[in-house]
Amino acid sequence: MKLDPYYSKKELQEFGFRALGRQVLVSRTCRVYTPELISLGSHVLIDDFTILNGEITVGSYVHISSNCELYAGKAGITLCDFSGLSSRCTLYATSDDYSGASLTNPTVPMAFRRETEAPVVLEKHVILGTGCAVLPGVRMGEGCSFGSMSLINRSTEPWGVYAGIPARRLRDRKRDLLELEKKLTGGK
Repeated sequence: MKLDPYYSKKELQEFGFRALGRQVLVSRTCRVYTPELISLGSHVLIDDFTILNGEITVGSYVHISSNCELYAGKAGITLCDFSGLSSRCTLYATSDDYSGASLTNPTVPMAFRRETEAPVVLEKHVILGTGCAVLPGVRMGEGCSFGSMSLINRSTEPWGVYAGIPARRLRDRKRDLLELEKKLTGGK
């Protein structure tokens, strides 16, 4: 008997997610460390070797591709409806202080460390190309797209195409997809 590469609906319910929508597919190789802090909308696909850890809210019609890492901590990461992560994207809502003013890494007691914690939000229709990194406190405006390997270290204005290290706005992004969304959802 061949094992399904995705958890069954029953198995997903047994995880104890904060919320679980309809038609959710999560790869069996995905690591979910805090299911009680994670909400998954409907029509969600989470591919192989992804890590989910901390307060995470995933909207509907969201794809998280393989080898993505979401380190939300208590600050939280939100992926709004129709957003998506290409492979190997890493989102940090929490990070050590790299200035040298404190010690770093989780093996060191918190009394000797200093962390930055701030929410990360991908608004509706935001998409990240492969290998993007997002730092704490970033809010990506509705409809933004980010080229592969971009470092997103500050919040962005809506409906832009961004790329680079750090990511910079290159041009406006088309909004044709809004009409397609209406057709898919019946205008809801």
